[in-house]
Amino acid sequence: MSQLFYLKECSSTNDEISKFLLYENSDFIGLHTFNQTKGRGQYGNVWTQTAGKNLAYTLAVNTHNILCSDFIFNYYTAILIRDFLANLADSEVKIKWPNDIILKGKKIVGILIEKKKINQNNYFIIGAGINILQEKFDAITNAGSLLTQTGQQFDIEDLSFALHEFLSEQLKNIPSDREILDRFNEHLFRKDQISVFEIGKERQNGIIRHADPTGELWIELEKDGMRNFYHKEVKLLY
Repeated sequence: MSQLFYLKECSSTNDEISKFLLYENSDFIGLHTFNQTKGRGQYGNVWTQTAGKNLAYTLAVNTHNILCSDFIFNYYTAILIRDFLANLADSEVKIKWPNDIILKGKKIVGILIEKKKINQNNYFIIGAGINILQEKFDAITNAGSLLTQTGQQFDIEDLSFALHEFLSEQLKNIPSDREILDRFNEHLFRKDQISVFEIGKERQNGIIRHADPTGELWIELEKDGMRNFYHKEVKLLY
């Protein structure tokens, strides 16, 4: 069963989604708002949005038919959101490891995936904050929106329903781990390009080579050679 609910305002759609998981066959239950007041990003980061301009969306997916690892599932979710936005914007869209979405060099989507047990069922809770109509981001120089990056005005309600339908359908049939990993690396932001990385207090040039099945990123560094990193161990400066 797939349903999409709406709240005029909420603190966090990831936190509120549990109130809508009332039935045993709740496989793909979505919740969205255009005014999220306390959005959360990966590893305690804060995801701020301007009311009425952007989408905060959460999809609860029952894990009983999900056979891949958590890392591969995270990759696949990022791929799907990338694909959806690439079709919508008709532009090149990339995935910044592990799961930010980049359109023409600017971050337009932050994704937070959690695993929760609710009413005796286990769920992947997929949260996505999508910048749609916001035009100014103040001090956040690497942020953008569909509007700033494409010049197009999108209907945020239509986009919400289309995204929910797309994700619910695509997550019913998950491809092989190999295919997911290949697709993720195909769209990896800054892959095989010289970039600047912050590792601890040091900055160093390097080249992203690939992401692996365990969630790590492999970077060929100018001084240290090939090294693998988990999220938050390295920062890509762009």
